[in-house]
Amino acid sequence: MSMASTQVARKTGPAHSPGTQRHYIRTVRACCSHLGIKPGDLTGELVRSYLLYLQGTDVSYMTINGQATALRFFLRVTLGRREDVERVPLMARAKSLPSVLTPEEVARIIAAPGLKYKTALSVTYGAGLRASETANLKVSDIDNASMTLRIKHGKGNKDRKAKLAPQLLETLRKWWQIARPQYWLFPSRKGLMCPISTRQLSRQFSSAVEAAGIDRPEKITLHTLRHSFATHLLEAGVDIRVIQVMLGHAKLETTSIYTRVSPKMLQDAASPFDNLPVIDPAD
Repeated sequence: MSMASTQVARKTGPAHSPGTQRHYIRTVRACCSHLGIKPGDLTGELVRSYLLYLQGTDVSYMTINGQATALRFFLRVTLGRREDVERVPLMARAKSLPSVLTPEEVARIIAAPGLKYKTALSVTYGAGLRASETANLKVSDIDNASMTLRIKHGKGNKDRKAKLAPQLLETLRKWWQIARPQYWLFPSRKGLMCPISTRQLSRQFSSAVEAAGIDRPEKITLHTLRHSFATHLLEAGVDIRVIQVMLGHAKLETTSIYTRVSPKMLQDAASPFDNLPVIDPAD
């Protein structure tokens, strides 16, 4: 590891997970390699030119912003060049509503794969988890007494508890009785002491979508299960503040997006036109 990489790792602090540290280090290396400079020579203007280069490729805005965040951190914390950070803006996100599956579509997708991934997808939807949260579940994270799942080091490195529904618990019991996982709830094919990767979980989801015959014009990803979980709760009348806690959102406005994607809520809302008084033109 280079001196600059070591500085990044040391200065990220406890708020940054090992995965985030590795991402920051890879980003700095890629940027400096492209520019042909040493990390210590990096400036805000050079970072800006690198990000403009990325915008000309097929890289998504999320990836570019992830790189920008890492490089802003490197300039501000590692190099102490706070004034340069202002020259490294984040791309504005093109706002779009998340895709949501119907309950029938979710059921078809979950039923498609074998037991291991059927269980993993059931947990992802049934508890509203992110891919990384499902992949990193341990057997010890299942709390039968409180009917919760312990989510450790979720987004923002925060811990929380997710609801464990009775039917989901039965699904997990069937998986445990057959597979007998000892440490990771969903061990990797590489070995029992390695969890499945989010990439493998996403691949299995995509295969399940295809096998289930789900044909949507918009892109459907594993994260769509989490969006669907939240929307279905909202349609069932669960208070949005409760949904906020279940999803682990820091801000209520993040959760409130689901009020704009629920077709059922739109259908159930009465139009004020229906309540207009009837006026006889002859009067």
